[in-house]
Amino acid sequence: MTRLQSLTEEARLTLANLADTAGDLAVPSLRLGVTGLARSGKTVFITALVHNLIHGGRLPVFRAAAGGRLSRARLQPQPDDAVPRFDYESHVAALVNERLWPQSTRQVSELRLTLEFESASYFSRKFGRGKLHLDLIDYPGEWLLDLPLLSKSYAEFSAEALRLARAPGRAKIAAPWLSMLGETDPDGAEKESDAQKLSEAFKRYLAACRNDAHALSMLPPGRFLMPGDLDGSPALTFAPLDIPADAPPARNGTFRAMMERRYEAYKSHVVRPFFREHFARLDRQIVLVDVLHALNAGPSAMNDLEVALGEVLKAFRPGRRSWLASILSRRIDRILFAATKADHLHREDHDRLEAILERLVARGIEHARFKGAEVEVLAMAAVRATREATVKHKGEELPAILGTPLPGETVSGESYDGNTEIAMFPGDLPEDPDSVFAGLESGSQDPEAQGQVHFDSQHEGVDSTLQYLRFRPPKLDTTAEGMTLSLPHIRLDRALEFLLGDRLA
Repeated sequence: MTRLQSLTEEARLTLANLADTAGDLAVPSLRLGVTGLARSGKTVFITALVHNLIHGGRLPVFRAAAGGRLSRARLQPQPDDAVPRFDYESHVAALVNERLWPQSTRQVSELRLTLEFESASYFSRKFGRGKLHLDLIDYPGEWLLDLPLLSKSYAEFSAEALRLARAPGRAKIAAPWLSMLGETDPDGAEKESDAQKLSEAFKRYLAACRNDAHALSMLPPGRFLMPGDLDGSPALTFAPLDIPADAPPARNGTFRAMMERRYEAYKSHVVRPFFREHFARLDRQIVLVDVLHALNAGPSAMNDLEVALGEVLKAFRPGRRSWLASILSRRIDRILFAATKADHLHREDHDRLEAILERLVARGIEHARFKGAEVEVLAMAAVRATREATVKHKGEELPAILGTPLPGETVSGESYDGNTEIAMFPGDLPEDPDSVFAGLESGSQDPEAQGQVHFDSQHEGVDSTLQYLRFRPPKLDTTAEGMTLSLPHIRLDRALEFLLGDRLA
């Protein structure tokens, strides 16, 4: 981004912040960004958060609720008329009535929840009941991977994409696109049909990287897999070319000039508006990470996830909260990293799951804390789909989980119908987080051999493969009066206390 563009963006952000501050004079607001890479549980998190606050869920660590000071939570019309509303009602119906997981995040959406509370401070209570507008901003984490593109030229973007595609864990997946790229002359004449073919091949490569077998995360440009209403536009019809990172500007009329022009259009019409209108206006952020999905795919996926999260964290604007400074420029003063689907493991492994996540985001944590932001890491399940149990194996009692696998899920060749509850030992996570990045216990460096991750089991005769299954949402209990209870969770209350607790004190 040029110096002039940077100054223009900051001026726009200052005007937006002034408008937001004026609107907060009556009732203060807190804009919480909820993000994570594909299938990390963003939609489920927001739905569970709202459902528990509205229905008075069990939140013992969330002090405002546990102490009876949170008197009411209700949905309000959202403040941004041009942003789609988060479809809370449909998502709740899917979870509670149909016991189905809601559709994944495909675009930016927003929901406003107004919290009424009594302050813990005697002095503050004298001024009446407090109110806080909680604006929940849901957006795909893949879009965050685009923000670093603002500071990269097309040549730099291309060189980086080629380096990733030729790495051992990706070379076979990228082969069809790389083959087509090898037949492309960057300095040849521009041709729309060639641009479309090369762009489609590149998008197929990105989609293949993301499937369950590979679970790779570093996949910019993010809108290529979630095009929305821009599908087919020239701004989404480009691809990297095999050129050096320091290549000089292309000659007009060449194929490379065409690709460069569209790359810059992508930044101007897609990336910058997202940064200005949504991301740069956040006060706090939760980053949801599906660590188990990457673990299931092997060390290549774990290393790729670490790189992707590093890129995501570069895009954040962390800083210490200051009322005066926030009038001109907002900063994210609290960041929560949450390893989701902790209910797929026994609680004895939750500390290890947190340790792996902390290892994944170590550099980002250091940067955010240096800038003055508070950071926390935890293992959680916004909706708990399993229960814990103890099973006997060869006379030994083993910690297990009970749940109903989704239709089509398989274990040891047995497929489930979506109605049968099973007990299973999910596997032990390693005590040393670094071991999941170092490779398999066999020492194989062949990416094709790096399927599921194996760890030393402490239980004799038990398969130590980490088995990651997808379970159906739980069947909710009802009260004697026929009222449905709130969605069960693991540490959602701890997440709420960190993200909101100080604003309800």
